Amino acid sequence: MRKLLVFFFFILFSTFSVAQSFESKVDSIILSTFSMEDNPGAVFLVSKQGVPIYKKAFGKANLELGVEMTTANVFQIGSMTKQFTAIAILLLSKQGKLSVEDPIAKYIPDYPNGKNITIRHLLNHTSGIKDFTKMKTISTIAQKEMTPQMMVDFFKNEPVDFKPGEKFEYNNSGYVLLGYIIELTSGLTYQEYIEQNIFKKIGMSNSYYASDRSVIKNRAYGYHLKKTGYVNKTVINFSVPYSSGALMSTVDDMLKWQNALKNHVLLGASDLASAFQKNKLNSGEEVDYGFGWHLKNINGMPTMEHGGSVFGFKSMAVYIPDKDIYVIGLSNCDCHSPTDITREIAKLTLDN
Repeated sequence: MRKLLVFFFFILFSTFSVAQSFESKVDSIILSTFSMEDNPGAVFLVSKQGVPIYKKAFGKANLELGVEMTTANVFQIGSMTKQFTAIAILLLSKQGKLSVEDPIAKYIPDYPNGKNITIRHLLNHTSGIKDFTKMKTISTIAQKEMTPQMMVDFFKNEPVDFKPGEKFEYNNSGYVLLGYIIELTSGLTYQEYIEQNIFKKIGMSNSYYASDRSVIKNRAYGYHLKKTGYVNKTVINFSVPYSSGALMSTVDDMLKWQNALKNHVLLGASDLASAFQKNKLNSGEEVDYGFGWHLKNINGMPTMEHGGSVFGFKSMAVYIPDKDIYVIGLSNCDCHSPTDITREIAKLTLDN
């Protein structure tokens, strides 16, 4: 009996030591960037088999009020919004309301060269359309309330960067067009469609279409770092990033999102497959991008990953499907990118 107890405590201690070692290693990776308690911070989550094995908050959620960051804080996720937009398009495709091979002229008849630009081109950033975030006139609309039609009109007559399918070039305008097509085909606003068909269906109760006016419980406030110190983020009207970058969420809700995709809660395996397949250019060259996800690798293992950046916030998530490992980091200062940290934690998790 005594030997059995000794063996039991040995196993228990060994398991605790391994867990503690992993936690301390992740802490060390994160604290190399998010090291000061009185600065804006971040929240990181690591999961295996859909279950969190690490979740911690660092820094302040609000500098002016001295509010500590918690793992329940809500962040703007920037371009990680594109994942939701892409899946919304695939949901509408499954319902027979559109096809990813449709030319956009089918929905927006007056769009220049719209007969040769397909929804697929928009999804995988090969349309050649001018990215509105790179236009010098972006400052003239940044704080205006824009309808989707107004956003499309803002960039549609700009000279194109290349012919559809000729190159891959990351493009926010394409995802604004996708949001508009979602509205035209569903009869709902983009916000309504995402809330009704994704957030509510998978229980993402702390995820929102961003707003600076709504009272959002556990909101993390965004910051910039200037030579004089931290300042509040620049105000932007969220109708501008729209379906390319206007959603907010928490690490727990984003894990629900990843688990819902893995478990085919919203779409079956065949319907979802195209989102995670590399696309090809007209030349036959392969593009390391699906629909809303970069398709890369870590230590030779395929990954699905994407980051986001919007005034005052940065985000990054990596999923390793072969091991069902998910790592996400959300930061409330655009001076601190979680991209490299998140990938480094993913590598560490593979080794544990």
